[in-house]
Amino acid sequence: MDQNLIIYNTLTREKEKFEPINPPFVGMYVCGPTVYSDVHLGNSRTFISFDIIYRYLLHLGYKVRYVRNITDAGHLEGDRDEGDDKFAKKAKLEQLEPMEVVQKYTLGFHDVMRIFNTLPPSVEPTATGHILEQQEMIKKISKRNYTYVRNGSVYFDVEKYNKKNDYGILTNRKIEDLLEGTRELSGQDEKKGRLDFALWIKAKPETLMKWDSPWGVGFPGWHIECSAMSAKYLGDRFDIHGGGMDLQATHHTNEIAQSQAANKISPVKYWMHTNMLTVNGTRMSKSAGNGFLPHELFTGDHPLLERGYSPMVVRFFMAKSHYRSTLDFSNKALIDAETGFRKLMKAGETLNKLSTSKSSSVNIKKLVNNCYDAMNDDFNTALLIAHLLEVVRIINLVNDGKEKITKVDLEKLKRLYNNFVFDVLGLKEDDSAGSKENELTGELIDFILNLRLEAKKNKDFATSDKIRDELIQKGIKIKDTKEGFEWEID
Repeated sequence: MDQNLIIYNTLTREKEKFEPINPPFVGMYVCGPTVYSDVHLGNSRTFISFDIIYRYLLHLGYKVRYVRNITDAGHLEGDRDEGDDKFAKKAKLEQLEPMEVVQKYTLGFHDVMRIFNTLPPSVEPTATGHILEQQEMIKKISKRNYTYVRNGSVYFDVEKYNKKNDYGILTNRKIEDLLEGTRELSGQDEKKGRLDFALWIKAKPETLMKWDSPWGVGFPGWHIECSAMSAKYLGDRFDIHGGGMDLQATHHTNEIAQSQAANKISPVKYWMHTNMLTVNGTRMSKSAGNGFLPHELFTGDHPLLERGYSPMVVRFFMAKSHYRSTLDFSNKALIDAETGFRKLMKAGETLNKLSTSKSSSVNIKKLVNNCYDAMNDDFNTALLIAHLLEVVRIINLVNDGKEKITKVDLEKLKRLYNNFVFDVLGLKEDDSAGSKENELTGELIDFILNLRLEAKKNKDFATSDKIRDELIQKGIKIKDTKEGFEWEID
């Protein structure tokens, strides 16, 4: 196992050497989707980022238990326990049972993850499948006097907890600052403090999803599920907890508080958060009208998109930015990503056809070290891709006879390419429905270049040169060979 991996820890706001609690085992928990609607691109970016992290840890030889939950109960519209239950509201709108809504969107989520070629987690627990575990954790927190009950609902007392612990440790904010940023409680609110949050919520008569509990019939709050399920499958303290940065201030902050209150130990060693998405420099959101779903990216059926892009191009595009960087969607950025992806895939084909020599003029060891150094620096996929494009350049130079490579070095180069392109980045040859247009384009270019060959045989060099020049102007590189020709889109 590589001992040089560095991870940026949100908790300490520093890059730290990765030292698992119980090597070679690694426990990683990532907050999964709330399955009341189609998975959006922000979620997809997070899950693809942690898929790459998971893949790299496995590549280094760690035995990883990757837990990613499904939230199918207890998530109200407001993060501060306000509004209706999201599942019940959607069920009423679609005239379905809540669990029909859950099933529909869970299957949809799995379909999108499969299309993006993500590995399934080791465990995928659901909130509804762990009601007893959540109740048991609430009992533990209550025994330590960090809760109070109002009208059948159980609340976590943040200000009491903060007297002995740092409630704002994850965001580096003092509780006084957090209180200033919250609204005053109305006379109808059951909470004692503005930052308090529900662990168990009393069910209304019309509530569809509810369970018996020591405090009466109700359902769990949103935050308690992740603490209960991560403790069950990974222990009271584990290595990595991940999610989108939008979860940091409320959900993850409350997770730390309730886990610490229950188990008297900080639950996570390394906290990791992905950054937000923007579209043409503006934050992506439904209200701004600039949000789009994965299938809209694939089909191009959206007013902000000029055309569709294949899932592997989108995955490659996401990997071109570091997971902690803002990811900006634009047609130009997606087209550039498509070009880079095609170069990478084309180089893989060329790699398998390279001729070897008695000596090498390329430094394969340096190429390998560069790729590992990039991923060891907080999973820097952006830098990794830059190094892989240098690998592409070397492959093409060897193919053109401008560089030489031995049989041993060629095997090392193939191993490097397969390890990082397929195993770590999780890319694959584009065999989706979205690639049919590209397949047709390839057949058309082949047809045109065969016409050029025919013109050359007939000594019609004016037509031959015209075809070549037109294709070059459109970004198509052409190489004449003994067998005929090779081409690639630049």
